[in-house]
Amino acid sequence: MTPPEAGTGPHPEGEAGPGDAPDTSPLRTVLVAAARLAHRAAPATLTGWLLLTVAASAAPVAAAWTLKTVIDRLVAGPATGSLTAPVLLLVGCGVAVAVVPQFLQYLRAQLGRAVGLRSQIELHAAVDRFTGIGPYENPRFLDRLRMARQYGGSAPVDAVGSVIGTVGALVTLTGFLGALALLGPWMAAAVLASGALVLGAEIALSRRRAAVAWTVGPVERRELFYSALLTDLRAAKEIRLFGLGRFLGDRMVAERRTSDAAKRHMDRQELAVQAGLALLSALVAGAGLLWAVSAARSGTITVGGVTVLVTALPAVQAALAGVAVEIAMGHHALLMFRHFLAVTGAAPDLPVPARPRPVPPLRHGVEFRDVWFRYGADQPWVLRGVDLVIPAGQAVGLVGLNGAGKSTLVKLLCRFYDPTRGQILWDGTDLRDLCPRELRRHLGATFQDFMEYDLTARENIALGDLTALQDPGRIEEAARVAGIHDRITGLPHGYDTLLSRIFFSEQDKDDATTGLVLSGGQWQRLALARSLIRDDADLLVLDEPGSGLDPEAEYEIHRRLRRHRAGRAGLLVSHRLNTLRDADTIVVLEDGRITERGPHAELMRRRGEYARLFGLQASGYTTPDDDTRPLLPTGAVGTPHGGGGPS
Repeated sequence: MTPPEAGTGPHPEGEAGPGDAPDTSPLRTVLVAAARLAHRAAPATLTGWLLLTVAASAAPVAAAWTLKTVIDRLVAGPATGSLTAPVLLLVGCGVAVAVVPQFLQYLRAQLGRAVGLRSQIELHAAVDRFTGIGPYENPRFLDRLRMARQYGGSAPVDAVGSVIGTVGALVTLTGFLGALALLGPWMAAAVLASGALVLGAEIALSRRRAAVAWTVGPVERRELFYSALLTDLRAAKEIRLFGLGRFLGDRMVAERRTSDAAKRHMDRQELAVQAGLALLSALVAGAGLLWAVSAARSGTITVGGVTVLVTALPAVQAALAGVAVEIAMGHHALLMFRHFLAVTGAAPDLPVPARPRPVPPLRHGVEFRDVWFRYGADQPWVLRGVDLVIPAGQAVGLVGLNGAGKSTLVKLLCRFYDPTRGQILWDGTDLRDLCPRELRRHLGATFQDFMEYDLTARENIALGDLTALQDPGRIEEAARVAGIHDRITGLPHGYDTLLSRIFFSEQDKDDATTGLVLSGGQWQRLALARSLIRDDADLLVLDEPGSGLDPEAEYEIHRRLRRHRAGRAGLLVSHRLNTLRDADTIVVLEDGRITERGPHAELMRRRGEYARLFGLQASGYTTPDDDTRPLLPTGAVGTPHGGGGPS
């Protein structure tokens, strides 16, 4: 059997996965998306922030011209008019300058919280739309997802804030620049030229900052990984036993130093550019001040004009710098916000039909038809032309060494991936033509790498079917089948006991003894109950359901499972071959190919790979002098562990 050519399947290999597309969206498009997100989150707050910013920006200009009027009238004498109105206006401008920024700060904080919540909702809704698990095994996507989480809430506020800030700075700039143009046109031109330099430099720095953030992303992710290991309860035992603290700590520090070195280089670039721009601004301001003093002596401008010029010159420079900083900050925010848009706008990782076919109860069986699979065009083949039928109402045992492809076959069966070539059929219908969520409603699965949720025992089981939260009887029945009911009822709060020491539920917060952690075997039983809560599942997938149990408990679990799966299709995966003896068919998977199939007795007569593995396991439990007659638990009928033999 020869491997298929790359790209011959329904989804050609090598194409970009979700979120892998390069960041090429025009910044204008990204800005519109950021503004829409902010508007969806808090439209009234956003509008109020804009209006108050414009008012706050106009106040200094009005104050400067009003001050000129007051000074000129004071110099000219009482005959020039009353000072009451301009002084009151000056006081009002001062109050606005002092008070409005406090309201702006409040509105920005409110908008930030609203956008942060909204972005989190939209991000996780987008991730939940993924059909399979491929994106979570893609390092590039994981980096992008981390950036999306980090900047999804802050970047829209920064981007919109930069636009609003730029509008405000332009209001201030226009007012003071007009004053400079009236008093000294050459001065206005010089200030504008220096402002253009500042703007160009700030945008260049923002691009560099965004590039550095993306470059150090994988480094920071590795640093967080090592840091999490050093504080993780599950890793603490081995870290203490093997003395790994210094080793992992050194790796964490090395990653941190690499990240810090890149950021330090960026900081030095910023220091050099910012210092040069500040020096340029100071020189321009100094030249303008010298000219203003000279012009006042010669009578070219009035004393009030000097006051306006002295006020306008630094104000224009500050406004120009503000425009540059706002634009640069917005530019950087938009570059970061692209990661959020890349995730939330990602194409599906697996295709979902617009009009999926209904998923009927399994009547005939599930068929793998010439299934080939590999995780990428540059990866080796994991499955090579697999043909397999799991008949309705029968159990198929899957045997194979580590790396044979058993876990991959389970992933394909649950449609976490699609075959590179070939088909998987549910009563003759390709899984790709069915709704994935509806398909999975017909499956019950226990994975070898099951989850331990920091929730109550009731919730841990009901996560298999959330409708069971309103039906305690179903939860308890699943727990009984999994053999964990008696343990749960013995907990301080029974099924409502929190199975965590990380945090406490409301009823447990004053009593730290009620947050408990189960043993590994008890957690495995709980995970098994979670899969069994789907009592209407047509197909049960049991991947090493008893690997963490002692022999007596494993025997009891398999006895219960035989009764539970009666009349259902089942795929049983285990390294303990004796637990598969009662399967209707046993399939041996070697290097991605099925090499043997048949019931236990027939495979033993063939003396092939299955018989060899079974014999190896059996030899570890007996010697030539042993009495190999099975010893059954008290009251048991039949043979231990599904029919005798090693476990």
